[in-house]
Amino acid sequence: MPRTDFDKDLRLLQDELLQLGGMVEKAIERAVDALKRRDLRAAEEVVEDDDIIDQKRFDLEERCIDLIATQQPLAGDLRILITTLHMSVELERIGDYAEGIAKICILMGNEPPLKPLIDIPRMAEKANDMLRRSLDAFVNRDVIAANVVCSDDDEVDALYDQVYRELLTYMMADPGAIRRATYLLWVAHDLERIADRTTNIAERVIYMVTGKLSDADREAVTSGIVTHNPTRTD
Repeated sequence: MPRTDFDKDLRLLQDELLQLGGMVEKAIERAVDALKRRDLRAAEEVVEDDDIIDQKRFDLEERCIDLIATQQPLAGDLRILITTLHMSVELERIGDYAEGIAKICILMGNEPPLKPLIDIPRMAEKANDMLRRSLDAFVNRDVIAANVVCSDDDEVDALYDQVYRELLTYMMADPGAIRRATYLLWVAHDLERIADRTTNIAERVIYMVTGKLSDADREAVTSGIVTHNPTRTD
């Protein structure tokens, strides 16, 4: 394949990855909005649309593997393909967390909310902003921006700790609130994991540009683990 054709394939692959990222961002927004408004139909649509995200990820994987097998790329080109492959997996898993939030909304049904949702939407906004900036860093090959995304994960962790402590207080004060508080804890946990996986994406961008793995990534590779964060299956 001529170099110009290969470059075109890489650009198309990048466009497809950005489309997947946009679908995942929208899924997070819709899931949290459905939770805020207690819109069960909107939550069901998020669950249904997750199949589209899954298929998009599989299609991207197939194209990456095909280009690696047929073009035998070296150095920077190979890193781009490997990064795209990893990012597609991370994005699909983030979509699963959005689906999980929508399922929790459905489980909650029409029950009155335990408390006004303030910090959970803030977590969602921050996590989605991190995701958007990590994708921009990928497009722009911007290591500095990717590093900032990694450092911003601490803010989401702090919000999660705050939500966790507050909900525990509700549980201790009223045992009857335990189930509803647990639902919100699950939502907060999903959002915290979204931020973690977005950090994985930013770290992969750094690897793509510099050729250097972070300490956590290097440990994952040497131990045979694809990603250094545990994967939920719900």
